[in-house]
Amino acid sequence: MRHTQCNDGQSNLKESTNHILVEIHNLVKYFPVRSGLFQKITAYVKAVDGVSFNIKDGETLGLVGESGCGKTTVGRSILRLTRATSGEILYDGKDILKAKSSDLKSFRRNMQIIFQDPYSSLDPRLQIGESVGLPLYVHGMKNAKQRQEIVVAMLEKVGLKAQHLNHYPYEFSGGQLQRIGIARALTLNPKFIVCDEPVSALDVSIQAQILNLLSDLQEEFGLTYLFIAHNLSVVKHFSDRVAVMYLGKIIELADRDEIYKNHLHPYTQALMSAIPHPNPHRNRQKRIILTGDVPSPLNPPAGCHFHTRCPVVMDVCNQGEPEFKEMSPGHWVACWKVS
Repeated sequence: MRHTQCNDGQSNLKESTNHILVEIHNLVKYFPVRSGLFQKITAYVKAVDGVSFNIKDGETLGLVGESGCGKTTVGRSILRLTRATSGEILYDGKDILKAKSSDLKSFRRNMQIIFQDPYSSLDPRLQIGESVGLPLYVHGMKNAKQRQEIVVAMLEKVGLKAQHLNHYPYEFSGGQLQRIGIARALTLNPKFIVCDEPVSALDVSIQAQILNLLSDLQEEFGLTYLFIAHNLSVVKHFSDRVAVMYLGKIIELADRDEIYKNHLHPYTQALMSAIPHPNPHRNRQKRIILTGDVPSPLNPPAGCHFHTRCPVVMDVCNQGEPEFKEMSPGHWVACWKVS
């Protein structure tokens, strides 16, 4: 099991199981671009371009990167909310991409998602009790009383009360709505949850409460998280391992402590240098300012995708794509400079 988040922001690591729950092999997702009178496909947006990683049972893998790098597409592809172009996604050894519709329903009992925007993820026409209980109904629980008992129990787990059952989404604050979204994800007793930037739309004080809640629930229910975020401070305190994405590719992956102390890829170094410190006079890390704009995923650069903005670019960087190599135990990086 992984660590629990304490109120003071410190973490106590617990022993983690070695069983791999989710495996991703060479995941690709291209979105077609259509134009002209007959809407012919003229190009592809390469949102995810050959991503591979795994997530162990009971751990939290943080997935970070700039907006538009493909983080959310990876999460949605794992759940098959977005159909991958190619690759392999294994859940507990079974290939999700090859699953038939009838088999996919059983997968989704064990795999849920918490969305970034808690309000838009809920139907404004439905009372909270109906929204949270809907997954139970879809998966065959027709007994309304039984559904309500489970819904009340889940709402209480996330810090709400039974009296909230008959309220509508507009009656709640953002933090309460995210608690409702978490309760809905838990109703089917899943093993794996994709957390798609679950605190980015919340106030800082509320973010801490939601992160502590997610940690407590992980401890209680034995959950496994893919935690998608762009706030590196949040990821540092919440994840066991961290994967860094850039323009559809993972360019570095390592244990949390290792990647924050010994970041090897120039892009990761730039991200880490941007983390604000509570005492800047004691933490005088030189800020790395990247020049240029992020290239378009419609036409990504040849070779290393980062070479157009890299402060240590070499001739080889635009000639071939660097191999994703294990530089030390558990620390993987794709960079010609460090390979």
